[in-house]
Amino acid sequence: MTEVAAGEVKGTAGEQFVIELLDRAVAGMGGQSRSGQHEMARQVAKAIETGDHLLVQAGTGTGKSLAYLIPLIAHSLVSNKPTLVSTATLALQTQIVGRDLPRLLKTITPALDRPVKVALVKGRSNYVCQHKLEGGFPSEEPAEGQLFSLGEDTSVPHFAAALGGPSSQLGKEVVRLREWAEKTTTGDRDELLPGVTDRAWRQVSVTSMECLGAQKCPMAAECFSELARHDAAEADVVVTNHAMLAVSAFEGLAVLPEYDVVVVDEAHELQDRVTGAVSGQLSVAMVHAAASGARKHTAITVDALNAAAANLELALAGVPNGLLPNGLNDEQLDCVDQLREACRAALSDSKGDGSQTADGGRQLARSRLMLILELCERLIVARENREVVWFSRASSFDPQQGYAQPDESAPALVNIAPLSVAGKLREGLFAGHTVVLTSATLAIGSAFEPAAGGLGLVGEGAPSWTGIDVGSPFDYPKQGILYVAGHLPKPGRGASPEALDELEALIRASGGGALCLFSSRRAAEEAAEAMRPRLGLSILCQGDSTMTALVKQFADEPDTCLFGTMSLWQGVDVPGGSCRLVVIDRIPFPRPDDPLMTARSRAVAQAGGNGFMAVSATHAAIRLAQGAGRLIRSTGDKGVVAVLDSRLATERYAGFLRAALPPFWPTTDRKTAFAALERLAGKGA
Repeated sequence: MTEVAAGEVKGTAGEQFVIELLDRAVAGMGGQSRSGQHEMARQVAKAIETGDHLLVQAGTGTGKSLAYLIPLIAHSLVSNKPTLVSTATLALQTQIVGRDLPRLLKTITPALDRPVKVALVKGRSNYVCQHKLEGGFPSEEPAEGQLFSLGEDTSVPHFAAALGGPSSQLGKEVVRLREWAEKTTTGDRDELLPGVTDRAWRQVSVTSMECLGAQKCPMAAECFSELARHDAAEADVVVTNHAMLAVSAFEGLAVLPEYDVVVVDEAHELQDRVTGAVSGQLSVAMVHAAASGARKHTAITVDALNAAAANLELALAGVPNGLLPNGLNDEQLDCVDQLREACRAALSDSKGDGSQTADGGRQLARSRLMLILELCERLIVARENREVVWFSRASSFDPQQGYAQPDESAPALVNIAPLSVAGKLREGLFAGHTVVLTSATLAIGSAFEPAAGGLGLVGEGAPSWTGIDVGSPFDYPKQGILYVAGHLPKPGRGASPEALDELEALIRASGGGALCLFSSRRAAEEAAEAMRPRLGLSILCQGDSTMTALVKQFADEPDTCLFGTMSLWQGVDVPGGSCRLVVIDRIPFPRPDDPLMTARSRAVAQAGGNGFMAVSATHAAIRLAQGAGRLIRSTGDKGVVAVLDSRLATERYAGFLRAALPPFWPTTDRKTAFAALERLAGKGA
């Protein structure tokens, strides 16, 4: 173990051990010790020891993964339970498991009493199902964009390859999946490169509800998902995702090993990811598909199900899209209640003889019925349980408009989501566990309360917690400029001619090297189409290729520009001169017709608060900070963040939004920003 100078380390013996390991790891990886990283490691170790929850804002470049992994590892050595790391994105999950932990353990294992075991846990549908590969399940699959299909059979027979192989793209993908499944040791979809479509993957995977379970499945001993869970139970550090945390917290299911400490990375995404994981959608097509499957695989009578579907279809005919402040009306509730009773009866009739015989078709049919039953029960008590209900419709491509929009002729979909996840997270996550939440964008100014409130850490009965900002190694005022184009008109429905002219001028000044982030896919595509003939530069647009390929080309070609939407606002890490300009077209407020955000804003207002600031402005501030954070990724980076939304300079809430951003040198002076870009491009003196 590396020596630590007297007086250098303060705190408990546990904290000292953590700092010694951190210094050893940083030295072994050829890095430099950072004060923010040290402070974060100390605070995480302290939180684990005291049991108090901790919120840590750690700016880009802090090295936060090492700062929390080492205290977790140190704790796991003396604990009988695994410690957890949860991420929002696949990119970070892959980085931790595939890069950070292996490099870290290589340097610190000689200083540990024993080797550290690491495991990765995902939802069951992320793994190949061996039983399904062997024909243990029927070949039905959901149609694109729907939960259930209407009986379309897109399976690839086992003998397809022997007959020269399938001719369809789907068939080719499934044959490749089968070949890969014979060689993989994990069955993890993310290890399949190149990947396959969701439609193909559904041919070889099952959801947790569709799974036969270890007691009945004849291939349980070979099940990739069960093997992963077994590894997790014996691991010291388990890496998972926010959706799995949500299932554990809301459903109380044992999808994760028993743990006492969890670090939630990318914690600014936790509320939205948890909400998404526990939201539901009911459609008439789902009921018909469930009835068809039940009739086919269990031989029961499904007249009651079809009758309930027909009545529900009539009750939903012509309903407008949007929020239902009071939930479903009486007629619609009666139809949902009728459907609930039909599902109950069908589930009772389809139980079978109770034998241990594996029947994938029966399980698939019953899983569909159980899901519909659960949705019906939620919809009936939605108001009492403070859940939000709204109608929506599938989108279709409009050739005249040139983009997808809701198809008003399509059947209505009934959506339900919790108004707040705070209470459930308080009970299912924060109670009984020590939770460390961290992100580069967790506080607004010095206030952690906006983020903490949505997670259940504010209000009567909330557990104690501490919030700290350990800063960043970057000198933001010297490395970056925040330019707000205050002279532009307020953003309207589409990009104004003035905004497009400003975008062109900015990219000309920088000579390319621009990451341009837009509020919608349509806005990104229209801007790219407008800029290509004007600039003569290589302009990539989201959708032209895979995100990985686009980001790689953007990083490799210093004068290339990349245009994209919200999914680019985090996860793009391009240090160096290839990204010297970040353009944000408008403040990323939620859509004004977003039913869930509208309901949450109204709830805050009814409680006497400011719904706009608590919901919309907080949402925008965090995402604006994520977008601006793409600019400075290393100590040598320099550049300009340009916001083409004049409201960031003129509106009363502008200061609140700017407080969430890195402390760039701010200006609304066009000449100053353009001169800086020209110098970066080598055009200036």
